[in-house]
Order: sequence, then C-alpha cells, then structure tokens
Amino acid sequence: MFMAKRNPKLAKAGSPDVMTIGEAADALGVSEMTLRRWHKAGKFVPHVHPISGYRLYKRSDVMKLRKRIETGRAA
Repeated sequence: MFMAKRNPKLAKAGSPDVMTIGEAADALGVSEMTLRRWHKAGKFVPHVHPISGYRLYKRSDVMKLRKRIETGRAA
C-alpha cells in the first residue's frame, strides 16, 4: 500500500492537504482502529506529529488508496 513518509514540512491538521485519522477513516470507509492497525503493520503509514503523536494523512495518499479500494485493486 501507499506509505506516507514522515515529513516535518507537512501542513497542520485542518489544512486542505492533510486529513486527521477520523477524516481519513471516513473517506476510506474503514474505522480509525483499522487505520491504526495498518500503521502498526506498515501498510499505510501516516505522518506522526512529533509532539502530539497524532496521525496525519496526506489527502492525495488517502484518495489514491480510496480509488484502489473502489476498483478492487487494494490488497
């Protein structure tokens, strides 16, 4: 799956380029726990804020994965 690398220049949550774990889960049709499991397994790794530890997902990565899920090509 897509791997969003840790990027210190990644915009803050609330930016149109970044999604919170809840927003990403809604867009993908999965639970937040599923995204946490994918992160732990290295399947879909978000940027992790260095202070808060919040997972932030690049909108473009989420939309690419969503398209793969919709077309049945995600594995």
